[in-house]
Amino acid sequence: MYPILLCSVAGLAIWVNKFTQFRQILREMDVPLNDLWKKGRVPAILTPIIEGLKNQSDEKEISLTGTRQIRKIETGLSWLGLIATVAPLLGLTGTVTGMIKAFMVIEKSPSINPSMLAGGIWEALITTAAGLLVAIPIHIGHHYLEKQADEIALMMKEIVTRLHTGLKGDQGGV
Repeated sequence: MYPILLCSVAGLAIWVNKFTQFRQILREMDVPLNDLWKKGRVPAILTPIIEGLKNQSDEKEISLTGTRQIRKIETGLSWLGLIATVAPLLGLTGTVTGMIKAFMVIEKSPSINPSMLAGGIWEALITTAAGLLVAIPIHIGHHYLEKQADEIALMMKEIVTRLHTGLKGDQGGV
């Protein structure tokens, strides 16, 4: 049960951290492009890309920089996926150990009383339930955050494309 509890705490901590990070990024990027420049505040996630545009980097370099920024955004999501996969397996492990205990009682006792088996069966059921109760919400949260990361990536691409098009037409700086 302790590993399942650890998965629960770690998964919740990662989810809350990424949720607040994504919300902040989306809020910073969800303004018209002209207003973005009027405020003089470029979202931090776009800064390396904009520097590449200012330095007249080629499209491959800008694309690579954008990919790096997206990977930074997605850091931690793989841990959520891993936790969502491992938690039910830990529960299943508890199921197996609980059933082993129940069968050990059967092996050692010539007459079986249901209460003698209850401890092992209880362990089996509670660990299975705990593993699933941790994995299901974390899996849903992981899916939600992946969709948010995709939305951020799309917004980044739209902004950079508009900036790049504007720079080509302008031949000036950002």
